[in-house]
Amino acid sequence: MKGFRNFLMQGNVVVMAVGLVVALAFSGLIKAFTTGVINPLVNRAQGDHPIALGVQLGAAGNTSTFVNFGTLIAAAVYFVIFMVVVYLAIVIPYKRTEARRGASVFGAPPSVKSCPYCLSANLPLAATRCMYCTSELPAQ
Repeated sequence: MKGFRNFLMQGNVVVMAVGLVVALAFSGLIKAFTTGVINPLVNRAQGDHPIALGVQLGAAGNTSTFVNFGTLIAAAVYFVIFMVVVYLAIVIPYKRTEARRGASVFGAPPSVKSCPYCLSANLPLAATRCMYCTSELPAQ
């Protein structure tokens, strides 16, 4: 049980959990925006001639099924708006914060290298000799 608790308390798991909670909060906000603002504007723009984006399967009656493609389009618009908001509100500030701290962000090139002989890490990229075993380091 202690190992599981330690796994849950790792920094990356906690950050991921916080990110999911924030994403869920943004999801509710953007969903309300699309249903409360975007959809009424689209309906108003249609006027007296609404556009039905779908196909009716079967004969008209109580056993027919209407496949609605408008719902799919609305979900796609919601997804795009949601991802733009997440990028602008979470990813960009996170990148700036990590850049100020000097950490590598989203696949940035490493600023240190390892010694292939003694396997010591955190050697500067410009180093030509290992500071621990004094062996010559290969050029990178």
